Amino acid sequence: MRGRPKRLRIIGFNPETTYFKPAGVPMRMLEEEILTLDEVEAIRLSDLEDLNQEQAAEKMGISRITYLRILHQAHNKVAKSLILGKAIRMKGGDIMPNYDGTGPRGQGPLTGRKGGLGRGQGQGLGGTNQCVCSKCGETTPHAKGVPCSQTKCPKCGSPMRGDFCK
Repeated sequence: MRGRPKRLRIIGFNPETTYFKPAGVPMRMLEEEILTLDEVEAIRLSDLEDLNQEQAAEKMGISRITYLRILHQAHNKVAKSLILGKAIRMKGGDIMPNYDGTGPRGQGPLTGRKGGLGRGQGQGLGGTNQCVCSKCGETTPHAKGVPCSQTKCPKCGSPMRGDFCK
C-alpha cells in the first residue's frame, strides 16, 4: 500500500541562473549538490524575505514542520557546497510555481512534479539582455534579478521569456 502523494509546494520564484560552481575548477572535477526549487524557495522566504516559519509555510502551501525540514535540507546542501567546494545545481522538486495552480509556464498541474520545469524545458540560462513576448513579439529590457517568465508583456499581458529562448 502506498502513502498519500506529496503535496505540491507553491513557489513564487523560478531562478534563471541554476548552476553555481567554484571558480577555477573544471566542471569535470566537481561533485554536485542538487538544490530543489522548493528548497531554493524556502531559503528565499526565510533569508531574503525575512518571513517567520508560519508565514513562509503558508506561502508555500505546506505545514510548518515540512517547511522546516525543507529549509534544513537546503541549508545543509549549501553549507556542504561552500565548505567542500561542490557545485550547486538548482532543479526539480515537487513544486507548483504559479500561484494559480497551473504549474510551470502555465502548462498544467502535473508538469511541476519531479522535473521542476516541465517537459522540454532546460535549465535557465540567465544573462539575457531582453525579454521577448511569445505571443506578440514585443521586447523589453531585462530587469536584472527578475526572471523574464515573471515579467508581463506591456502590450498583451502575456508572460515574457529571454531572447535566447526564441
